[in-house]
Amino acid sequence: MRVRVRLHLLLCACALLAACASPAMNPPRNKPAALQSMQRTPPARDTDTFVALSFSGGGLRAAAFAYGVLEGLREQPATAGRNLLDEVNFITSVSGGSLTAAYLGLHGPQGMREFRDKVLLHDGEANLRFSLLNPNNLRRLLSGGLNDRTDFNDWLENDVFKGATFADMFRRSRPVVWISASNVQYRLAFPFHERAFDALCSDLASYPVSEAVAASMAVPLFFAPVVLQRFPEACELQMPPGLKAKRDEGDDQHRLRIALARLFRDYRDPKAGRYLKLVDGGLTDNLGLVAILQSRVLLNTPYGPIPEQEASTMRRLLFIVVDAGQGPSADWAREMAGPSGMDIASGAVDTAIESTMRMSYANFLPMVRNWERDLITFRCSLSDERKAELRAQNPEWRCQDLKFSVTQISFADLAEAEEQVLNMIPTRLKLPPEQVDQLIRAAKQAVRQDPQIRRFSQALQRGD
Repeated sequence: MRVRVRLHLLLCACALLAACASPAMNPPRNKPAALQSMQRTPPARDTDTFVALSFSGGGLRAAAFAYGVLEGLREQPATAGRNLLDEVNFITSVSGGSLTAAYLGLHGPQGMREFRDKVLLHDGEANLRFSLLNPNNLRRLLSGGLNDRTDFNDWLENDVFKGATFADMFRRSRPVVWISASNVQYRLAFPFHERAFDALCSDLASYPVSEAVAASMAVPLFFAPVVLQRFPEACELQMPPGLKAKRDEGDDQHRLRIALARLFRDYRDPKAGRYLKLVDGGLTDNLGLVAILQSRVLLNTPYGPIPEQEASTMRRLLFIVVDAGQGPSADWAREMAGPSGMDIASGAVDTAIESTMRMSYANFLPMVRNWERDLITFRCSLSDERKAELRAQNPEWRCQDLKFSVTQISFADLAEAEEQVLNMIPTRLKLPPEQVDQLIRAAKQAVRQDPQIRRFSQALQRGD
């Protein structure tokens, strides 16, 4: 009876605090679609080689490991005077990995040389709230999250990205960077790219990069959701072609298609509300691969999201999945008692994320094989005139000459003792320099010993 009374009093106190709670702490910063909005216009590539990356979540641990992979690619030669980092054309990222992806998108390979000192060694937790003993913090928690833009995103905007917008990223044009968050209402990934903002009738070019990274890293409850606004009066939204297709007998993406169609129907319905609430991208997929799958379903083309021109001319693509996910770290099997309720809650979230990651990668491999097959079919069905144009540009062009390769870089690629040490590094926004450097060294070593990367580098040097 006493337990019930105490629980009732606690619930009443929480209700009172919730009633006093302020509204959303991250008001939207996106703008309506401009009449002449700046778009990404990638220049024609002088190479038919592409390297794509996905960066997982995991705080500064993931950011440092991703940075180490980039530095490892810098060491791998490609064609004359170039290295594999120079060939990186596309990055998809979630959570902590988005720090590294966005920085590369803004500053390019040369600018990444300062990333360790300017970002990884800085304290991203300096202004964050942690204590639940403070009534004000509890009230903030109940109103959306312990921390909001004034605590977290100011660090990203003022110290890391210094007010940069996606227009700044578009000017560099390559690599193309998709920073992904999770749309918690529809349980879908939300990648910050032009098509996603077109669906909101909003302008991506003017949107701060720091806001996108904050959304990608917004761990629920600890961070308030990042809010976007729809502007249906600014444009007329068209249903994507992939959502108009009828279900085929072998359509294994039918459920995803239904979820996306529901989302777009609500986008077109003024009664469905004007706001999106975005949280940590790792909740939908901590490898950032689901955004590619969603895009292929929406576009419903053999080549998308690769642009048609590049799909016609490319020969080789290497996709490197970078996983800084955390392995088993708890030790619950040694005694019958425990774990605590908090440990179980934390473990449940980690289990959901880790199991989703495994399935995401397992499903990504056959998707890439089908993507390669569809592209070859598309290229070989081009008109004779188009094939002649492509051969005029490159006498060695052949429609069947296309190869996609996928590899994964993770802690598991290293010696077991080192893997265990890396797994114990916390997923925080503040790490000591020795742990940052340990993650960088480990990632560079994993790149050096990866057989797929070595073969790709050697083939480019031979001119294969």
